[in-house]
Parts: sequence; C-alpha cells; structure tokens
Amino acid sequence: MTLDQLPKRQPSVIKEINTEYVPLKLIEMGCIPGNIVEILQIAPFLDPIYIRVNDTFLSIRRDLAEQIEVELI
Repeated sequence: MTLDQLPKRQPSVIKEINTEYVPLKLIEMGCIPGNIVEILQIAPFLDPIYIRVNDTFLSIRRDLAEQIEVELI
C-alpha cells in the first residue's frame, strides 16, 4: 500500500521510499523507512495531503505520496 491509499488517521510504518522521485528535503524531515506516518487532512481536490511523520507535520503532493510504501500498524 502507498501513502496516498492510506485512510485518514490510520498510523502506519514507512517501508520503502522511491528515492529517485522523493526530494532529499522530505527524507531529511523524517520520511525514512521505519518511521510512523499518518494522514491528518486531505485537501478538497485530493491534493495536497497533510501528514504527520513522527512529530513533524508536512504537506505533500499526491504524486509524492504514491512513491512512499507503507504498512498498517
């Protein structure tokens, strides 16, 4: 399952990231395998997605969320 398919408020663990498409800045902010992530809000037209990774709050585009593989806790 990828991050964009995750239901709201469902904690999950990041399993893998496609580093070819995900910017280094996002990885530096904590989007790395093993960290807990959850979707907090989704914008009206489904883009962007507001997420929490550990204790960091980020807003990312849906196409980036498709590059992050997660596993439900």
